Amino acid sequence: MSGSELGYMPASLLAPMIRARKLSPVELLDAVLGRIARLEPRINAFAVLDADRAMTAARAAKDALMGSEPLGPLHGIPVTIKDLAWTKRFPTQFGSQITKGNRVPADTPIVSRLEAAGAIVLGKTTTSEFGWTGVSRSPLTGITHNPWRHGFNAGASSAGAGAAAAAGFGPLHQGSDGAGSVRMPAHFCGIYGLKPSFGRVPYAPVNPGDYTSHIGPMTRTVEDAALMMAVMSGPDPADHTTLESAPADYVGHVNDGIGKRRLCFSPDLGHARVDPEIADIVRQAAERFARALGTGLYEVEPEWGPLGPDLARAFWPAHMTKLARHLPEWESRMDPGLVACIREGERMTIARYQEVRERKMAYIAEIQEFFEDWDFLITPAVSVAAFPAERLQPAHWPEHAWDWLSWAEFSYPFNMSWNPSASIPCGFTADGLPVGMQITGRRFDDLGVLQASRAFERVLPWAGKPPALD
Repeated sequence: MSGSELGYMPASLLAPMIRARKLSPVELLDAVLGRIARLEPRINAFAVLDADRAMTAARAAKDALMGSEPLGPLHGIPVTIKDLAWTKRFPTQFGSQITKGNRVPADTPIVSRLEAAGAIVLGKTTTSEFGWTGVSRSPLTGITHNPWRHGFNAGASSAGAGAAAAAGFGPLHQGSDGAGSVRMPAHFCGIYGLKPSFGRVPYAPVNPGDYTSHIGPMTRTVEDAALMMAVMSGPDPADHTTLESAPADYVGHVNDGIGKRRLCFSPDLGHARVDPEIADIVRQAAERFARALGTGLYEVEPEWGPLGPDLARAFWPAHMTKLARHLPEWESRMDPGLVACIREGERMTIARYQEVRERKMAYIAEIQEFFEDWDFLITPAVSVAAFPAERLQPAHWPEHAWDWLSWAEFSYPFNMSWNPSASIPCGFTADGLPVGMQITGRRFDDLGVLQASRAFERVLPWAGKPPALD
């Protein structure tokens, strides 16, 4: 098999081939590293790449195949870790000059779990500075390019993971999502990304952003996301917010289907500006999905939808004020948009924060009540297709010093409400750029969202349509 074939092959196929000794972990890694060496200068998906360490691990994985010890479900499979996640053996730099070369004392739990399952960590993927924005650039690593269009946004703080998945840099990539940073790169890069229910996957140290940050898988197939979820999920003492209950059997049941569970569709959540082409592509995909299931698709305009923008635009800058202490020394070397966002947050009073948080709790309750009537809500994942990465907003949208949320109104509600939510490719614009459809389920129904995603994947397969990089 060619390097391209191995780079794009899903872990659900690679893992059994390795266990059956039909494919060596060294052969697989050599193909993936060769592809990275050839394409990475054009894409810039990695903040840190350690090929030598990865190859040493691959050789050890190959040797283990000859022994009698049980093998993990991801034995010999390459994986990447986002540069916001703590890693003891790699620098954790947060996309910032402030923390360049930064070392931390421990791995975040999912890193240990992935390695214990046999995965081989290649390195750290790029992120926007401290994950603050939905655009794929940072003062530390520059622009991460969308594999579908050089110079275009690969989307949000998990952009490196999204670009790596789209470019065929192996099958498994870890992202995190505080306002859409798993789902937005999935949309822009034409891959699958799942933000699980809050607490399903441990995230340590616990983020101080009022419990909105989630860790999730970014892959080319839904089955691979189920594999990652099976390994990463479950309680951990390092994260006091993790759910006590054991995760579902994601791998065993991802193909079960969803029967005639209740689907609804909203093109704009009752308030969001959306490019007409994006809305039309998602609507057609949602209708096709409902027809294939033999069920109805009901258009809704949720009453809670218009309440979200004021909340998001209060909390996002308020939470960025944790970085204000760096401004006296580092402001000139920070992302100007982040600086503007911090300055905005500094104007918020404690009384105002408490008032907005009270409204947030009522907003969350309304969202959960909404899902008493519906199993899945389908929306666009993002309002626009990929645009030039040097911009904060597309050229045809109003400019603002820091507000990129204007084109990301569909994702952050479910960071606040903790519902599982995924972006799955559903088509392409006339200009050839990917479009993602967002599927959101009831809180705790991560398996249901995976099953709905897998059912849609059967209706509209996309993984065989990679960008023209070779």
